[in-house]
Amino acid sequence: MIYTDQYQAYLDNPEQYWAEQATALAWFKQPETFLQPTGNGTYCWYPDGELNMSYLALDYQIEQGRGDQVALYYDSPVTDTKEAITFSQMHERVVRFAGALKKLNVGKGDTVVIYMPMIPEAAVAMLACARLGAVHSVVFGGFAANELALRIDDAEPKLILTASCGIEFDKKIAYKPLVDKAVSLARHKPAHTIVCQRPMLKAEMDPARDIDWYEMQQGVEPADCVPVKGSDPLYILYTSGTTGQPKGIVRDTGGYAVALKYALHNVYGMKAGDVWWGASDIGWVVGHSFIVYGPLMGGCSAIFFEGKPVRTPDAGTFWRVISEYGVNSMFCAPTAFRAIRKEDPSGDLARQYDLNSLRWIFVAGEKLDSSTYYWLDDLLQVPVLDHWWQTESGWPMTAPMMGWDQPSAPRLGSTNRPIPGYDIRVLDGDGTELEPMQSGNICVKLPMPPGFAWSIWRNDERFTSSYLTAFPGYYHTGDGGYKDEDGYIYITGRTDDVINVSGHRLSTGEMEEVVSAHAAVAECAVIGVTDELRGQVPVGLVVLKAGVEADEAQLERELVEMVRDQVGALACFRRVIVVQRLPKTRSGKILRAVLRKIAASESYKMPSTIDDESILPEIETYLKRAGFIGA
Repeated sequence: MIYTDQYQAYLDNPEQYWAEQATALAWFKQPETFLQPTGNGTYCWYPDGELNMSYLALDYQIEQGRGDQVALYYDSPVTDTKEAITFSQMHERVVRFAGALKKLNVGKGDTVVIYMPMIPEAAVAMLACARLGAVHSVVFGGFAANELALRIDDAEPKLILTASCGIEFDKKIAYKPLVDKAVSLARHKPAHTIVCQRPMLKAEMDPARDIDWYEMQQGVEPADCVPVKGSDPLYILYTSGTTGQPKGIVRDTGGYAVALKYALHNVYGMKAGDVWWGASDIGWVVGHSFIVYGPLMGGCSAIFFEGKPVRTPDAGTFWRVISEYGVNSMFCAPTAFRAIRKEDPSGDLARQYDLNSLRWIFVAGEKLDSSTYYWLDDLLQVPVLDHWWQTESGWPMTAPMMGWDQPSAPRLGSTNRPIPGYDIRVLDGDGTELEPMQSGNICVKLPMPPGFAWSIWRNDERFTSSYLTAFPGYYHTGDGGYKDEDGYIYITGRTDDVINVSGHRLSTGEMEEVVSAHAAVAECAVIGVTDELRGQVPVGLVVLKAGVEADEAQLERELVEMVRDQVGALACFRRVIVVQRLPKTRSGKILRAVLRKIAASESYKMPSTIDDESILPEIETYLKRAGFIGA
């Protein structure tokens, strides 16, 4: 298949294109309606088809002769645990646990909150809910109790599924007290908390409400798959909202199943029997789409990893996993590779392992800076492929199509061209489409493709106001950027990552690209601070590579000159502050919005996704010393 032919076929007739893709699935009842308006400005795909995601991920794979193939390789360097779980073994665990949930009166349409670490039981829980037609909502393990309480009140789950603890490096984080506090804070009270006791830390149980994970499964009848409609919800996944109230993105079953099967094979180039690694967590959309559902539906063996890219035990952990399991392709955020590079700048640890199984690496989640790209490209000698998508999309929006005969070639700085299903336009503030190379708002012409979220849980109006109102007829991604003459998309950052310097709107992402290219810089964030004369000026917060000792004044001069040369004097980039670390989410994204608020002396809400709260006072101290905020 050739990109231009496929993309044109989609543009000519989107409904027919996606009707053809749906034939790749094993439906219980084939859909007769392919595209249907929802009434809130969006569209639902395959609403009258009948299927079950647990069946597609497990039963169907066994029927195809893959029962003895490994479904999940569980690798936990933080607990020194490894396990290879076949499709048949995974099926056995899921049908038994689904039977236990059914005995507790969990059925089609009920909601269940899953608050768990990266252990196989978490995947079992997701698939068991899907088997019964119940709607799961996975909340990232370790979220603060008040954040979990907000999600409990919104989702109103019948049960909470949790574990006694999670592991962060060598630290045990007790989950059960967090769940108990969340339940006490929430208005809605789930009937029970199901607790998976881990050997390294046992949770105290309340006999009136708490149930042991394994004891509840004794003597239960295994549960059959419950057919659900294509329009029935599979899960709720909460993402941050600008109001502080999380948005429960709703994913339908039919469109999502078609999109994942399509993406795994066409976008990522995976075939049944391949080994795939989505290096993320089930608490995020990547974990749903490309750790659990997508790889299993595609007949792949998936890596289920509990650990970090460094300090578990060292910065060679990723290379060890690739070598040990023969990983053919993986997905990861650039920040993980920057962390590895910071600890092992010359890549010596990678050279200790046989990485010949690796065909290519996909990165997404934040901007792939050129220095990280070149480091990976030189070290691994395989294609390093940037692509772009969102929690709302559920699967990639731009990418090279590695499953096709002629994938679109990568271009440094671009996340590649739109995938069939996404008619991406760049609009100015008035909604007028811009010419190539002109920066504006990245928007997608409706209808969105299968798998894309089409509502917020019990709040259609909020979905419409958040995504569909600013540019009628389009989904507003919230990202800024431009297209080149060949249709390649360049994401310059969130539209609120633009600063106004003397009337010039400048992307901090472009400046970060330049700063991160310096040989001494491991990672950086450029933020705008208030300036009486120019309105705003950029300041670079820089983390040095491990072992690098730099004269900070000299480093500042070099970086200022680099930005002046590559962005221009109008950027007024003149200040650099060397910091020990930058605040990030648990999935590795730098919290730039919070950095901006600190620099502006504005109040901010502690982000629920922050990895280490203690970093924020450190940044405030640096900015005070530099004179950017009052002492």
